[in-house]
Amino acid sequence: MSRRSKPAKRIPLADPVYNSVDISKFINRIMRRGKKSIAEKIFYATMDRIKERTNEDAIEIFQKALTNATPLLEVKARRIGGSTYQVPIEVKADRGFALASSWLIESAKKRGGKSFIEKLTNELIDASNGAGSAVKKREDTHKMAEANKAFAHYRY
Repeated sequence: MSRRSKPAKRIPLADPVYNSVDISKFINRIMRRGKKSIAEKIFYATMDRIKERTNEDAIEIFQKALTNATPLLEVKARRIGGSTYQVPIEVKADRGFALASSWLIESAKKRGGKSFIEKLTNELIDASNGAGSAVKKREDTHKMAEANKAFAHYRY
């Protein structure tokens, strides 16, 4: 481990359309092989589809989907006295956002459908309604943390 101070946190520039840093981070997670313009096209087309389908503000649906998929607790393996325990720990806001966005994108990839735009649209709408596999993954993570609550005193 480095004994030097931690490097400064880099925050990406806000996206040009919605002027939001969260959306910019989400677009960066969608991006593959440095093709940011394609990732932006996918995201903005998804937002247009959400607006058409729900007749609500697409940003609110996106924020609600992220909130519903963000975990509050997770388990971390700790090795104590020769045995490994799954110790529940609280999730910081940055890590929660990263987990939620990656879960939303991964579950959208696994969905059935023609294009990734369609898959991501369906996943975001489902997550905003409290359904979908990203929300299920969060609930499974919470259940695992709840089941291992007895080992919470091992956290440090």
